[in-house]
Amino acid sequence: MCLPFFIVKPNYKSNMKVKLINYTPNPIETAFIAARTCYSGDGPEKLWELSVAEDENKIPDEKMHSLLDNVIASGHHSVLEHINFTFAIEEISRACSHQLVRHRIANFSQQSQRYVAVKRDAFVVPDTIKSNPDAKIIFDELIDNAKKTYDKLVDIGIPKEDARFVIPNAAKTNIVMTMNFREIYNVCQIRLCTRAQWEIRELFWKVKAELSKIDELKGLADYLQPKCVILGYCPENRSCGMYPTREEVLGNDS
Repeated sequence: MCLPFFIVKPNYKSNMKVKLINYTPNPIETAFIAARTCYSGDGPEKLWELSVAEDENKIPDEKMHSLLDNVIASGHHSVLEHINFTFAIEEISRACSHQLVRHRIANFSQQSQRYVAVKRDAFVVPDTIKSNPDAKIIFDELIDNAKKTYDKLVDIGIPKEDARFVIPNAAKTNIVMTMNFREIYNVCQIRLCTRAQWEIRELFWKVKAELSKIDELKGLADYLQPKCVILGYCPENRSCGMYPTREEVLGNDS
């Protein structure tokens, strides 16, 4: 890989689950033939046969990785769109899902509050509130009142789709997400940043962790880095301290 392996596990205690449930078979080979087709006199069918061959005619894995390294380093990322991943995501808050669906080059199928009743234990409690006894009392009181109000509205005949208006962003939700590797690569640059909101940072840390478990993916997870690791400097106005800012590296005229 052309990038150092970088992963800092978020120090949070949520029940969030992220599971890779499907992906494009032969992902490295798929990206390789997409890239190679642009510059080869051979057709993509022949290139595909050579990339997945099981004899001495097979294109070496090292050659495919080398081309993928060069493509990513050069910013020619369209070939990464041929690789798709589908994740089952459970027990994230609505606050997190609202951030997630802003990444529009993806498909999301989300649990509906119109049809699924909200339960009392179906709320995410941030660590900052959980670890502060006074804050926890205030938070629990709000959740209890919201849930009681929701139940009363449903009991008197208000549809769930209208009763849900009293439910806060802490409500848990489940999502199936399909995202191509180019979008995952771009999203991780933003969401793996130590200054990203904690819950969505944990989500994409788990996305990266899921990809790292699959031998067939052959190191694709190594490309998923915060933007500072890729650039060599922090593009934000204020750095977390891991990397210097752009101005510190390139000067004020950059």
